[in-house]
Amino acid sequence: FSGTDDLTPTMKTFYDTELLENHRDQLIFAQLGRKQGLPARRGRTIEWRKWNTLPLCSALTEGVIPTGEKLGMTSINVALAQYGEYVAVTDLLELHALDDVIAGAVEELGAAGGKTHDLLVRNVLKAATNILFADAYNGTTYVSTPANEAGLQTALASYTCNLTPDMINKAVTNLKVGGAPTFSGNKYVAVVHPHIAYDLRKHPDWLEAHKYAAPQQIFNGEIGELHGVRFIESNLAPIIKSAGQSYATYKTMFFGKDAFGVVDPEGSGMETIVKTKEQVGGPLNQFSTIGTKFEIAAKILYPERMCTVWSGSSYSSTDSAN
Repeated sequence: FSGTDDLTPTMKTFYDTELLENHRDQLIFAQLGRKQGLPARRGRTIEWRKWNTLPLCSALTEGVIPTGEKLGMTSINVALAQYGEYVAVTDLLELHALDDVIAGAVEELGAAGGKTHDLLVRNVLKAATNILFADAYNGTTYVSTPANEAGLQTALASYTCNLTPDMINKAVTNLKVGGAPTFSGNKYVAVVHPHIAYDLRKHPDWLEAHKYAAPQQIFNGEIGELHGVRFIESNLAPIIKSAGQSYATYKTMFFGKDAFGVVDPEGSGMETIVKTKEQVGGPLNQFSTIGTKFEIAAKILYPERMCTVWSGSSYSSTDSAN
């Protein structure tokens, strides 16, 4: 600390770096979105604009001027929301602890902030309406395809409804039909729960991320590839289990490029806030505080560039909702 009871510039930089590193480690969903900056003093509402798709060209009649089409644009708006938390450190703990208490607090705040950030993005994406339900199999024989969540619950009572390679192909086909562009390497990307990944890794065509033949950007949490999809593992991948349901079901989200947007506001990203006991510790300087705050907004931009597959897993009978 400096003589004015503030963090020195060097320590401020150190703690901010620690916070951001731990924050970014938790960003699984957010890394897949289109980053949209918001300059300072431009309000707290962000707007995305996209051109409407024009119909196919029509045949022309000689000498006749055709009817023109209307060029349109869709505006999508979302407001920023602010989140944060802090912890208090007593003067006795700060004085007698063997470990660097502030550094430890910053590490945990970064992890909590990152997980909160990604959970908020995930909750926005859960509203996607382009949905497939996993086929039911009796051993290795196809039985049926559930039409909805209730049908999936019924099927899970007697059959296996896992995320199979065939279901991955169906999701890829769905994205291709919707015209969803791919990420680098001409691949789509999916976020899976570890219990779904457990089943996928058993497939002989599964390719671990470290074995990719061509060098490319590896996403945070990326574990492997199967049938043209790069898979990222996250324990925040949605597990659904409502009251009265016997089996947990899983939402595996498949993404084309720029399916959703995430706002990166100037001046209000993740930051470390440290107050000394002289500043906030009361008349007897009994505690200091370490905190963090950030602003965030996310929005689905192209629903057709997302496909969510609902399925079971080897852990459906024991998992709980997250």
